[in-house]
Amino acid sequence: MAARALTKGLWGIRPTRAVAAGYPCGGHLYNTAASAEPTQLKVDDASDKIMKQPLKKPDYFRVSELFSLKDLFDARVHLGHKKGCRHRLMEPYLYGCRLDQDIIDLDQTVEHLQQALNFTAHVAYRGGIILFVSRQRQFVHLVENAAKSCGEYAHTRYWQGGLLTNAHIQYGPGVRLPDLVVFLSTLNNVFQPHVGIRDAAKMNIPTVGVVDSNCNPCLVTYPVPGNDDTPCAVEMYCRLFTMTINRAKDTRRRMELLHGISAPPASSS
Repeated sequence: MAARALTKGLWGIRPTRAVAAGYPCGGHLYNTAASAEPTQLKVDDASDKIMKQPLKKPDYFRVSELFSLKDLFDARVHLGHKKGCRHRLMEPYLYGCRLDQDIIDLDQTVEHLQQALNFTAHVAYRGGIILFVSRQRQFVHLVENAAKSCGEYAHTRYWQGGLLTNAHIQYGPGVRLPDLVVFLSTLNNVFQPHVGIRDAAKMNIPTVGVVDSNCNPCLVTYPVPGNDDTPCAVEMYCRLFTMTINRAKDTRRRMELLHGISAPPASSS
């Protein structure tokens, strides 16, 4: 639902077209600056085509090529928490239990991770702002470096109340909120649900979240069942999201060059 609403909203943003005007003077016809209407029409048609092109294929950015089920297994994504810590809403994503430890179903993880990466690629392709969030101190450097390497943003510190819901007062009117929030861990440092998930849901901001066996996946738009506290697993998540965002941005640049449209200057992160 959030993805369709976001796509519909992005389609609705179109530049205002000028009206061509001309006037005779001394037997000659002089046109105003609005005579560039045909050129503007071509630019608008090309921009519209660039926006709609990725929607014609289910996996336009080929995110399914970035990883395999064996890669997830080698990164220990299937390892959950102890059975006593299991969240009841995570039971559909579990394969079973071995030695009192939950095992996550990687077949479902592959499907959900592909959907999350695909949606992330579409947001990056359309120039959306993506915010990486993690409260685990041992992964601060991984998350921040991942955001920096793909030209996006990261928040790895204490989440101040009202950061999203009260942004117009904290930062001033007209502030732009992120178009997507990626939670590498949906829990804070005291094993409680991250406040940012609730705030993003209130502001109708799509979210992608790695949910372990002790997490609540309800408010996450694209939940990805998987281990969220093993270094090799978190490193793999960061690498996949970085590759996906960079691939989408490179595709957008190639499409603009192909249609002769100059890309706007990239915003500094």
